[in-house]
Order: sequence, then C-alpha cells, then structure tokens
Amino acid sequence: MIRLTAEQLLRAYAIGIFPMARERQDERLYWIDPEERGILPLDSFHLPRSMRKMVRRTDLAVRCDTAFEQVMRLCAEPTEQRPDTWINGEILRLFVELHRAGRAHSVEVWRDDQLVGGLYGLAIGAAFFGESMFSRESNCSKLALVHLVAILRKGGFTLLDTQFVTDHLAQFGTVEISRHDYLHRLSDALARSATFHGALGGDDVLALLSSQSSTQMS
Repeated sequence: MIRLTAEQLLRAYAIGIFPMARERQDERLYWIDPEERGILPLDSFHLPRSMRKMVRRTDLAVRCDTAFEQVMRLCAEPTEQRPDTWINGEILRLFVELHRAGRAHSVEVWRDDQLVGGLYGLAIGAAFFGESMFSRESNCSKLALVHLVAILRKGGFTLLDTQFVTDHLAQFGTVEISRHDYLHRLSDALARSATFHGALGGDDVLALLSSQSSTQMS
C-alpha cells in the first residue's frame, strides 16, 4: 500500500476534501467531499452563558500544543456514546507529522496534570480545519472550542471548518453551507495569512468573543 504523505494531505484539504477511516482498526483511508459542509462562522459565534462561567473557572487550565498526540489518541478512543471512531493509525501518523511541522494544533483542557478535554485541527492560510474533540469531564471539549474560536479570531483566521454539523456544535452557531459556497470561502481563506498564537487567558477569551470580529467572512 502506497502511504499518503503529509504534503499530499495538505493539498487535499486545500481543494476541499478530507480523509476518514471507516473504523479505527482499518488502515485504509477514504476521501470525503460532502455536498453540504459544516462551518462555524467566526464573526457570529454564539457563546452560551454557561460557557462564560466555565471560561472563568480557575480549576481548569487551557494550553495549546503541549500534548498533541495524546489529544489525538484520546479523540480516537471508543466511548459508550461512540463505540468506534474514524481516526486510524494513518491519520494519527500524518497529523503528528503536520504538528511537528507547525501545521496542526491542539487545544487542551487540563485539571492539574490530567488531560480532561481537548480538540485538534489543521491550519492552512486563514483556514482552520477542526478534526475531532473529546471530553473526560463535562463540557471540557466545549471549553476547548470556545478557546479555539478566540485564538482564531485573534490570529486573523476567516474560516473554521467543522466538516459536519452536530447538536454539540449547533449550539455555538455552526451551519451547513453548500459545497460551492464552501469552496468559495476556502479559496478566500487560503489566499490570506493568519497566525495560531496559542493559549489565551480567560479574560482575553471573553474580550475577543464579546467584541465585533475584525475577520468578517465574505
């Protein structure tokens, strides 16, 4: 079997497709090109009141890129609600390589020395492709998402691709758009530059999410 390279994976995302495995133990990858694509508009992100309170909590620490592979492995773990996942060994290998190259990032929620929630994704230009998230404590993946949106707004990103819309994401304003609309937004985002600055303090997160976005999506 010919192994996919990290550079080929970047090119695939840049034309609007992404890989998934049918199950965790299957090393084959399948290219996904949905007719309807989920995105979370950064300029109209909805921050629920309960999450405002959670951002202010001092018993949890949010960090970036300190445990990328661990985040991926926890996202790939089966749970009672999700008995199998699409993250196989090939996806793990490729994204760890992209992380080492500074292209893939994780947002992590820690309680002391325990990783209790997080997410990971890929940054190209001003587009961020959110891949997966996990929680080991209530709402910790949501907290990671709130921090991610603030980080992206600060860094000048214009597109947050969620691939699909779930109930978990819909409460924050995620919407479905057509493939044509998505490719237009993707092209615009790839022509721009943005910076993934890393972890922010809670006050900075709330300030960024309360202010009008300076990165309006076209």
